[in-house]
Amino acid sequence: MDADVIVVGGGLAGLVAADELVRAGRRVVLVEQESAANLGGQAWWSFGGIFLVDSPMQRRFGVRDSVDLAWRDWQGTAGWDRLDGELPEDAWAVRWGRAFVEFAAGDALPWLRSRGVRFTPVVGWAERGDGLPGGHGNSVPRFHVPWGSGTGISDPFADRVRAAAEDGRLVLRFRHRVDGLVRTGGVVTGVHGTVLADDDSPRGVRSNRDAVADFALTAQAVVLATGGIGGDHERVRRWWPDRLGTPPRTMLTGVPASVDGRMLDIAAADGVRLVNRDRMWHYTEGVANWAPVWPGHGIRILPGPSSVWFDALGRRLPPPGLPGHDTVGTLRLLRADPDLQPYDHSWFVLTQRVIEKEFALSGSEQNPDITRRDYRLLLRTRLGRGAPGPVEAFKDRGEDFVVAGTLRELVAGMNALTDEPLLDPGAIERQVRERDAQLANPFAKDAQVQSIRNARRYRGDRLLRVARPHRVLDPTAGPLIGVRLRVITRKTLGGIQTDLDARALGLDGAPVPGLYAAGEAAGFGGGGAHGYRALEGTFLGGCLLTGRTAGRAVAAAL
Repeated sequence: MDADVIVVGGGLAGLVAADELVRAGRRVVLVEQESAANLGGQAWWSFGGIFLVDSPMQRRFGVRDSVDLAWRDWQGTAGWDRLDGELPEDAWAVRWGRAFVEFAAGDALPWLRSRGVRFTPVVGWAERGDGLPGGHGNSVPRFHVPWGSGTGISDPFADRVRAAAEDGRLVLRFRHRVDGLVRTGGVVTGVHGTVLADDDSPRGVRSNRDAVADFALTAQAVVLATGGIGGDHERVRRWWPDRLGTPPRTMLTGVPASVDGRMLDIAAADGVRLVNRDRMWHYTEGVANWAPVWPGHGIRILPGPSSVWFDALGRRLPPPGLPGHDTVGTLRLLRADPDLQPYDHSWFVLTQRVIEKEFALSGSEQNPDITRRDYRLLLRTRLGRGAPGPVEAFKDRGEDFVVAGTLRELVAGMNALTDEPLLDPGAIERQVRERDAQLANPFAKDAQVQSIRNARRYRGDRLLRVARPHRVLDPTAGPLIGVRLRVITRKTLGGIQTDLDARALGLDGAPVPGLYAAGEAAGFGGGGAHGYRALEGTFLGGCLLTGRTAGRAVAAAL
C-alpha cells in the first residue's frame, strides 16, 4: 500500500484535506496533474474573499450580523427545490449550507488564524440582492478580504503541505493525471492514470498532455478534490440550463485550462452520484485580460453600484440587473431574452470618478497592494486620487474599454467594438439623462440611485467602494468610459453528492466505501450547498470547510 490516503487535486480543498490528514498522523500521497508551480489551484488566482458572519471586522464597521440572518439570506439565495422523491438531489445540500453558515459564524476565523491566514480590515458587500427581503442577497457586508488576496488563503496551506513533503510525512506526485478509480471488493482502494511529460510552464499556462508512463497507487481511502468545469466551455454548454436561456457563442475563461471537469465524468462512470450539474455560477462582468496567462483569459470586474448597465441593444437593465447585486439574475436577463441571444456582450457606462472608486478587478495579480500585503499602497490606491494601477492599465490597454469626452463620442467608440452598430446615441443619452435627473430628488424612485445611497450608509463602502453620487454627464466627473462586458466562466455549483462526513455517495444514495470528495468537485458540499446562487466568499470558504471535513473524517475512519 502506497499510503493511508490518496488526495487527488492540489487546489485549496485538496491542500486542506492533506494538511488535516498529516496533522492526524496519516500517510498521504497528493496527486496533481499539473506541475509544482501550480500548487494552490484556482485559489491562488482569486481575490481571496471569505464569507464570515458576525466577525470582529464587521462589528468594527458597525455591522450587526447573526447566524439567523445569514441563514435566512442563504436559504433565500439557494432556493433549493429538489427535495422530493426517494433520493432528492438537494437533501444533503441543505445540510451542508447550514453547516457552512455555522462554520462562518463559529471557528472559521480562529481556525484560519491558527493556520497563518490574516485579514485586512476591509469587509466588502458582495451580491447585494434582488430587492426581495426573502430572496437572494447579503443583507449586510460579509466579504472578508485576506492579506495576500487569494495567495493569502492558499499559500499557508501549500506551505504546510510542502513542509510535510520535505520531512517525509507526505508524498507529492505532480504531472500525474488520474484516469480512474481502483476498487477492491467494492471498496475504493486507489487510483490509476497517466504520468504526463514534465512541463516547466509558469503557473496557469496551459501545459502539455504528453503521456510518458502509466501509474497506479493504492491506499485505504481516496479524496477527490479535482474542481469543476469552468475551463472547458463545451462541458459548460452541455450542462447549461434552459432557465438561463442559451449559452453565449463565445465566453471568456476565468480559470486555467486544467479546470476541465474530467474527473467528475470519470467518477460518474464509476457509479458515483453527481447531482445538480445544471447549476452554475458564471459572471457577466468579464473583460479580456490584456496580458493573458491561459487561453481566453478573462478578468471579472468587481463593480460598485454606480455604473449604468445597458444590454447589447442599448436598453438599460432593470433590477435585479444592477452592478454587484444579483449575478445569476443578471445572467438570466442577458441570456433568456430572445432579442439578446444573438449577442454575447453588455455595457457599463460610467465616469472617471466611478472607475477610481468602484472598480476592483478579481484576482491576486490585479491587486498588488493586498497581494503584497502593502498597507501603505492599499491606503494610497484605495483612498488616494486616481484609479488603482491595474485598473488604469485595463482602461488604457484593454480591448473592451472606450474613453471619450462626450456621450456621443463614447457611443460611437462602443459601436466600433461590435460587428454592427447596435447602440442608438439618442436612446442612450435619454436613459442616462433620466437616471441623472433622479439624483436631484432625495426621494428618488430609481432603484439604482436608491442602492447607491443605501450603500453609502455603510462606512466601508463610503470610504473604499462607492463614489459620491453624481451625474454621469457631470463634466467635472469625466472623462466618460464605456466597458464591453462578456460572460466569464467560473464555478459549477453541482457535483458529487456527499454526506456531512464528505463521503461520496453512490447511485443508491449510500456511501461509496473508501471514497470522499471536497471542494468544487463536491458542489462545495453535498453536491449543491449553494443551491442556484451564491453569496460570494463561499467558494474558497466551501473549499476550506469541505476539505477540513474530509481530512478529519478520513483520519477518524482509518
